Amino acid sequence: MSNAATAVSPQVSPQEDFGWTLGVLVRNYQNASNEAIGEFPHGARGYQVLVAVVSGEQPNQLALAQHLGIDRTVMTYLVDDFVKAGLVERQLNPADRRARIVVATDAGLAVLADLQQRVAEAEGAVLGTLADDERELFRSLLRRVACHAPVATEHELGACEAVEQMLGDSAPRQ
Repeated sequence: MSNAATAVSPQVSPQEDFGWTLGVLVRNYQNASNEAIGEFPHGARGYQVLVAVVSGEQPNQLALAQHLGIDRTVMTYLVDDFVKAGLVERQLNPADRRARIVVATDAGLAVLADLQQRVAEAEGAVLGTLADDERELFRSLLRRVACHAPVATEHELGACEAVEQMLGDSAPRQ
């Protein structure tokens, strides 16, 4: 008998494989959210930057970049584009007048409210097979896993690189 004939058959079907299901979910979400976000500057990445700015939890541009896993020089260009579009402005940090904070403008807040509604509809479509209570449970569990994920070391992929690799995105990061 050959090795192939005596090999153990897999116990998990492709549809039960965590990597496959996660990849399908990410692709479905990416497609739906990209459609919802449309021509917003820098697409989904730009949307996440604006969400983080509005949350006010990141004290400066460098902290925003680190929180979102975006190179700090790339973050500078993103914020510059948002300033030009009138979505954010750089203001002196009242706690440290040598530093600047990024703050959403009224226009940025209005754009974000519209985008959040459209993204919520896209998320609803992606999670459409779940009942409302299942959606909330799913989001809660996903949030717990994401917020307690180990920090990448220099040899591990960061969040952005992992998603790009999973999606097969060989394009350079913006």
